Amino acid sequence: GSYTASQGINCIREDVASYIERRDGGVPADPDNIYLTTGASDGISAILKILVSGGGKSRTGVMIPIPQYPLYSAAISELDAIQVNYYLDEENCWALNVNELRRALSEAKAYCNPKVLCIINPGNPTGQVQNRKCIEDVIHFAWEEKLFLLADEVYQDNVYSEGCQFHSFKKILYEMGPEYYNNVELASFHSTSKGYMGECGYRGGYMEVINLHPEIKGQLVKLLSVRLCPPVSGQAAMDIVVNPPVPGEESYAQFIKEKESVLNNLAKKAKLTEDMFNKIPGVHCNPLQGAMYAFPRIFIPSKAIEEAKAHKMAPDMFYCMKLLEETGICVVPGSGFGQREGTYHFRMTILPPVEKLKILLEKVKDFHIKFLEKYA
Repeated sequence: GSYTASQGINCIREDVASYIERRDGGVPADPDNIYLTTGASDGISAILKILVSGGGKSRTGVMIPIPQYPLYSAAISELDAIQVNYYLDEENCWALNVNELRRALSEAKAYCNPKVLCIINPGNPTGQVQNRKCIEDVIHFAWEEKLFLLADEVYQDNVYSEGCQFHSFKKILYEMGPEYYNNVELASFHSTSKGYMGECGYRGGYMEVINLHPEIKGQLVKLLSVRLCPPVSGQAAMDIVVNPPVPGEESYAQFIKEKESVLNNLAKKAKLTEDMFNKIPGVHCNPLQGAMYAFPRIFIPSKAIEEAKAHKMAPDMFYCMKLLEETGICVVPGSGFGQREGTYHFRMTILPPVEKLKILLEKVKDFHIKFLEKYA
């Protein structure tokens, strides 16, 4: 019941460092660079507080992917920083294109000081998994432009598509050589909330920060001390995630069986969701390579867009409310995450059991066809 050290319990930070070293094939991790957090969100908010400064055109700009997880836009807004959007390429399975980063950075320099680049890999809400070449390009871009990298890697255990593999930014940065590894500032995040665990309520997470100046590091610890410490139960949950049973231990076989069952089930549901959405006229869904969501693009007829305007609603919000009223299915409109002008989406989880998911997708299909018949 007592408070712990503000940075988190020392032996748990040591376990996290060992986990990162195993995950990254021996790349060294220092427990002193590990901060246990109240879920990944707490770490992201804390590091942004440290990074945001200036006023007017010198105000810190934070580059975020569109579509994005709304924690980022909310934190940026709360800190009165400047949101700099870069668009993921929907036509290319939501890939991240460095030319798009250059465009966004170049335009932003006219009205702010872009200093931070956020990456979500695997993506939320888009579910893409970045390949090694893409990560190398992003790191080179950050090194070139002296940007602080934030790597949101909470879905690192959720990779489903064949040919896709999770690569941590830390590992690739290390493998690119000392010029990069000793200079690029990077904060990466993980959590108990996703993966095969789904233990969101414990609010357990960690942040690893590398190449932070010692004085800034001191300020970060001071800032984290204001909230005393992360929940002790959440720290313990994070320890269990990074310290799973190993071969030879009594519970190892059961653990592997349950873990693989959860992940195989999610992979099956990812494929089922993609296939069923792509059979619906006026709906297109990219492959769900990772994470836990589908983010299909939906065609909304002009008559429905006009009716949405009359109700002072975004067209995809109007669509999602109709879906909820007529079927009881609750999805989140794409406008809540950001999307290219003139395109409409919604985000849906793939978490329901397979049989329930099939029924749900059939209901969405029937609704969409009726929606088109009514408004087209």
